[in-house]
Amino acid sequence: MDATYVDVRVNHRVVSQALVVATGVSAQGRREILGMAVGDAETTDFWTSFLRSLRERGLRVTTDQDPEGVVLVTSDAHAGIRSAVKAILPGAAWQRCRVHFARNITSRLGSARSKPVNALISTIFAQTSREAVTAQYQHVIDSLHPSFPQVADMLTEAKADLTAFAAFPGSTGPRSGPTTPSSVSTVRSSAAPTSCRSSPTGTASPA
Repeated sequence: MDATYVDVRVNHRVVSQALVVATGVSAQGRREILGMAVGDAETTDFWTSFLRSLRERGLRVTTDQDPEGVVLVTSDAHAGIRSAVKAILPGAAWQRCRVHFARNITSRLGSARSKPVNALISTIFAQTSREAVTAQYQHVIDSLHPSFPQVADMLTEAKADLTAFAAFPGSTGPRSGPTTPSSVSTVRSSAAPTSCRSSPTGTASPA
């Protein structure tokens, strides 16, 4: 999950608040907007409240007794989001958003130098098996290390978080990024997305 900031009017004042949209993706690739929320900041409390509202309106988590539920959550590497996912969606794996990771590289290298680097990294997410993802990931690290050792180190450190999708059949890399301009969170389920809705003023992309 992630958020984009928008100007909203609160108590006759215009303030900046976070807009969150959660997008569910079923095992068959069907996408559905699960809901949205507007909050004061990207804090653990904000994300916990947001995810709890989804649970209260029908979002399920996968258990041994109930295999149909959320198995993977894609978001930026925000500590508040990760803590909330762990608390409210126990058992769900977390995938770091590759789009945000690419932006981090662009910020470090600049637009021109980062383009070929990000193009090479994107080949990791085009692989169709867990073994192929692992092999390509190491190939990319080895290829970048001579000229971009800092990026190679970033990839090494983030490997588990960037490749979590590979453990789930059909959960391909291109889905590990934002799905709308304001998006936010991508929640992958082992079944069809639950029918949970909300209004823009209430609590509720995943990637």
